[in-house]
Amino acid sequence: MAASVSFTSVKPSAAVSGLRRRPLSAAFGVTTISVRHNPDQNRRFVVYSLDAKPTILVAEKLGDAGVNLLKEFANVDCSYNLSPEELCTKISLCDALIVRSGTKVGREVFESSGGRLKVVGRAGVGIDNVDLAAATEHGCLVVNAPTANTVAAAEHGIALLTAMARNVAQADASVKAGKWERNKYVGVSLVGKTLAVLGFGKVGSEVARRAKGLGMHVIAHDPYAAADRARAIGVDLVSFDEAMATADFISLHMPLTASTSKMLNDETFAKMKKGVRIVNVARGGVIDEDALVKALDSGIVAQAALDVFTVEPPGKDSKLVLHANVTATPHLGASTMEAQEGVAIEVAEAVVGALKGELAATAVNAPMVPAQVLTELKPYVVLGEKLGRLAVQLVAGGEGVKYIKITYASARAPDDLDTRLLRAMITKGLIEPISSVFVNLVNADFTAKQRGLRIIEERVILDGSPERPLELIQVQIANVESKFPSSISDSGEIRVEGRVKDGVPHLTMVGSFDVDVSLEGSIILCRQVDQPGMIGKVGSILAEENVNVSFMSVGRSAPRKQAVMAIGVDEEPSKVSLKKIGEIPAIEEFVYLKL
Repeated sequence: MAASVSFTSVKPSAAVSGLRRRPLSAAFGVTTISVRHNPDQNRRFVVYSLDAKPTILVAEKLGDAGVNLLKEFANVDCSYNLSPEELCTKISLCDALIVRSGTKVGREVFESSGGRLKVVGRAGVGIDNVDLAAATEHGCLVVNAPTANTVAAAEHGIALLTAMARNVAQADASVKAGKWERNKYVGVSLVGKTLAVLGFGKVGSEVARRAKGLGMHVIAHDPYAAADRARAIGVDLVSFDEAMATADFISLHMPLTASTSKMLNDETFAKMKKGVRIVNVARGGVIDEDALVKALDSGIVAQAALDVFTVEPPGKDSKLVLHANVTATPHLGASTMEAQEGVAIEVAEAVVGALKGELAATAVNAPMVPAQVLTELKPYVVLGEKLGRLAVQLVAGGEGVKYIKITYASARAPDDLDTRLLRAMITKGLIEPISSVFVNLVNADFTAKQRGLRIIEERVILDGSPERPLELIQVQIANVESKFPSSISDSGEIRVEGRVKDGVPHLTMVGSFDVDVSLEGSIILCRQVDQPGMIGKVGSILAEENVNVSFMSVGRSAPRKQAVMAIGVDEEPSKVSLKKIGEIPAIEEFVYLKL
């Protein structure tokens, strides 16, 4: 769903010859004022501010450690067993929602939120109870907790496997009923049997490791699994049909998607070895339950051990649950004390991080990037957003913001630099200051496409060490006029460029002028005649109000000619001070930007 994005790789050109560096902040407030030489010209103010404390709705039981972590950052409303109507009513007052598997988060929830809901946290792995398409359209990030309950789910899978093989549940019920039926509950051994693991992700691979320890021969089917990772633990990857035909036991570990829904059905049961035994700790919907009952009755499936069901809880008269050859548990895969606390902490950290604007390694509907890559790209992601905000604030007229070119200069090979995160945050910076739309990593491309933006990405391949992921990022907006004409490049586009130095993003070029200023706090850009005393005059005006100057940089075309002065300030100057700066004879125009 990319926003008409095209990409090219080129060698360095004059367009990116101005190489620079520096910082950035996480503030969202933006105020712009543009003034020509005439101090009576109109001024334009646009101010955005962050809300105080966000509100997080916890709709299902969450471990105390996770709730306490949430309370350190936000107002937390723990309201359990909400009806769909109650959830839709509450959600308009919430910035984040945390659920387990029992709460359906459908399109109506996102529509009822009125755009306020920014994050849905799923305390667990599966996200089939969340409408991802609706979440993406509404700019809501969905995060899960994919690692904390991995071991617990795998252990429960093995527990069901062994209990099923030795009829533990049925024998226990028999003894408690006063019977002693040793001959009735003769089981089967696991040693030397073939276990087919369907879905070789985190849980599936852990089940495979434990099954190998029990002396089983393990095969797996997963179209997305790496063969070398499977071989490393002694597992052979096979086709789906081969798995069905050769397995003595089948253990299911795939998510519920359109392609996996009712994956085990009449047709697939017919392909199985007679007497196969099935374990499911994944999702109930991956099995056609009516077909499984028929397969149990016919003997194709000797036994089934199920922790999950299509409808939970299943009906009291469920033929599947009541079947003599079925062992059933009430969705206990993640139900260990350790896993519950781990999941609570993992999802709480993900939700709090997302609300803070941090990149989420567990995001489900955003680009999935390894944590180490997120850490490396973080300052460049912030730089990209700030450059987008800066560029769009300079637009004064023309055809509107429609044509954007993003240039990345890097010494790394094209395959070693994923620009999706960078593009998303630049898009966020371009759209948010001029609309009421909330843009994030989730809906950036979708929103850009809706607004008719054409984004062209270009990569400049540099010589040198690839130690840093990027040397610079440049953002250009074509076919527009600028309220600060010095930001127009020689080729006619608004152009801003930035770098990262010591982990801090800096603005390093405006138009054709080199500057070097941190993107933290507020920035004043002035076009002036290059002459002695200009820095002192502007500094004195700011000092009268006790406004501290953090950075100051001057880029000029030639001595005593045109120059652009970039000033970073820690406090916001008053309108009076800004007017005085605009009245300095040598200053032809200036823009005040609060980042």
